[in-house]
Amino acid sequence: GPDSVLPLGHPPSIGAGRDEFVERERHREAVGEIDFDAVRADLRKLFTNSQDFWPADYGNYGPFFVRLAWHNAGSYRTSDGRGGADGGRQRFDPERSWEDNTNLDKARDLLVPIKIKHGPGLSWGDLIVLAGNTAIESMGGPVLGFCGGRIDDADGSDSADLGPTPTQEMFEPCKVNGQCKVPLGSTTVGLIYLNPEGPMGQPLPDKSAGEVRDTFGRMAMNDSETVALIGGGHAFGKTHGACPKGAGPSPKEDPYNPWPGKCGTGNGADAYTAGFEGPWTTDPTKWDNEYFKELTKYNWEPHKGPGGKWQWRVANGTSPQAPGPQGGKQDIMMLTSDISLTKDPTGKYQKIVQEFASSWESFDHAFAHAWYKLTTRDMGPVTRCVGKDVPPPQPFQYPLPPSPDASHQANFSKLALEIKSFIDSEDGGKQSDGGALFVRLAFRCSSTFRRTDYLGGCNGARIRLSPEKDWPTNAFLDKALKLLEPIQTTYNKPDQQSYLSWADLITLAGNVAIEAAGGPKIRFCGGRTDAVEGSGSAYLKPSITGNFSESIDQLKRSFQLMGLSSREWVALMGGHTLGRMRSERSGYEGAWTHEPTKFSNDYFIGLLENDWEVHKVASSGKLQYKAKNKDIYALKTDIMLKVDPELSAIAQDYAADKEYFFVQFAAAWSKLSEADRFDGPHGNVCSKHY
Repeated sequence: GPDSVLPLGHPPSIGAGRDEFVERERHREAVGEIDFDAVRADLRKLFTNSQDFWPADYGNYGPFFVRLAWHNAGSYRTSDGRGGADGGRQRFDPERSWEDNTNLDKARDLLVPIKIKHGPGLSWGDLIVLAGNTAIESMGGPVLGFCGGRIDDADGSDSADLGPTPTQEMFEPCKVNGQCKVPLGSTTVGLIYLNPEGPMGQPLPDKSAGEVRDTFGRMAMNDSETVALIGGGHAFGKTHGACPKGAGPSPKEDPYNPWPGKCGTGNGADAYTAGFEGPWTTDPTKWDNEYFKELTKYNWEPHKGPGGKWQWRVANGTSPQAPGPQGGKQDIMMLTSDISLTKDPTGKYQKIVQEFASSWESFDHAFAHAWYKLTTRDMGPVTRCVGKDVPPPQPFQYPLPPSPDASHQANFSKLALEIKSFIDSEDGGKQSDGGALFVRLAFRCSSTFRRTDYLGGCNGARIRLSPEKDWPTNAFLDKALKLLEPIQTTYNKPDQQSYLSWADLITLAGNVAIEAAGGPKIRFCGGRTDAVEGSGSAYLKPSITGNFSESIDQLKRSFQLMGLSSREWVALMGGHTLGRMRSERSGYEGAWTHEPTKFSNDYFIGLLENDWEVHKVASSGKLQYKAKNKDIYALKTDIMLKVDPELSAIAQDYAADKEYFFVQFAAAWSKLSEADRFDGPHGNVCSKHY
């Protein structure tokens, strides 16, 4: 269910049932056949076909679907990649019943016939984003393009961390709702960004500006993108707060009649959504930069609107008017968060507002790019996108150079022999800890991958670059890179059209080192390329470091974020059979086994059969564990495999059967090292390789 700690998410790595795999396979087969232009045509017909159960404001549902797309995509946060439109989880609790998503159940209901008509290849995630794009275009607005291929989740469990749920309260508590901090994506659980009425409901625009910058920053939007998105979104439609009585019970509270609206008929001119009332511009179904002109042209004053909440009106009483949503006329209004763009204490928002008010072209460009980033950020690299309208790779997708043809890649068999020869040599073996240093390098390079927004992994070899190379967990790995440098120089000959990327070399060196130490043979799929700068790792710093304060639940959440099951993670922990901790690098000391240059299942046997006591490292003061009366050591995260019933049962399997451990380790290692080799939304280039 939505409150499970184990995510049933995208990709379905953990706990996914047979039904979800069947649905994903149906989508994989059908998504390439979807005619997105035909979907757009159906959407355009829907926009002006007002339905009695939820009449369209101004006879046009376009603004409603811009809000739907924004509120699906806007839940994304960089802290862990959760949220966003991929997965289509706004159909489920907790997102379904968020205060900020009031009445969006009606928008999704309007889309059901189109979803059914176009079949399993059209996911809810794609349909919702395409509805927003098409609405913007239909009202004259700019759209950069469309990256299709979102995969629907089977439930809302991957949004449990967004709250409000016991999971969120356990791991990401917010003491005062309205003042929530990172890793949460908004100041207020249940809202997409912040309270538009003002901080804690007070109409204080100068303080609201700081909240705007903070919350948009949590999804990696800069000031220009933030102002463009607010002004672009508010170019359309209106707010709804016809009276103070509210929207009524949420879907969670009353799934049979959610948000009926307690004002009059409950819909149309009587609708209650956020409790504010009125449009931002005089033509709410037409794209223009009027929002910025009105913001700067008039003096605005706060007042309580008909919904009982603080909003802003033109101070001198001669307000511009828009058509009423169902006839008549209505004054325009602003929210505290809108006014904040003219009251930013740093002065930065004001300059952007002036720019967009004076240059429609500048606004168009900024909005089109920011909207694409908003709706596409959680899709990962451009190699996951499908459709004929995919724009060129954008900076937020951290694009990599294309893979060279196989005929122009290094001779990997010959390269593997050279790496093995180095490890087997006396000097090379000593410098690389018998190859253990290469295993650590390869694991650290791959283990940044997270399944939520498809960032990270070893493709790009960003471990060579800041910020990744500077993380404490990667201390001394520059030595591993230095040892591999002569090999990379020998095999990477661009002038001879023969290429060896650092990413391929790092991955292969890890594979070879495992096999050279007596471990399983691990498959290798080449063709990775190298990033030229390291910003793609900015949000991927490891949360688990072996520190004594870390909990079993935190460990499990960490490897689940990589897309790994408990069995896969425990297998990978068996890699500690190689190498040792060195206090000058990590602050910890000692080897995990008595033979740290031999790959075996001794790690599990030693872990389970020994008694362990807390050990303080003299040089660093850090706490770890040491086996009683034996010279083997462990971190707290290792001991978790002994004390947690689930992880211990798996460790026992591996301790009892070395061959079984080898098979499971090789599979888990390959999965992690190939997780970022995307070929469309479902595919992996390496699946064609074997």
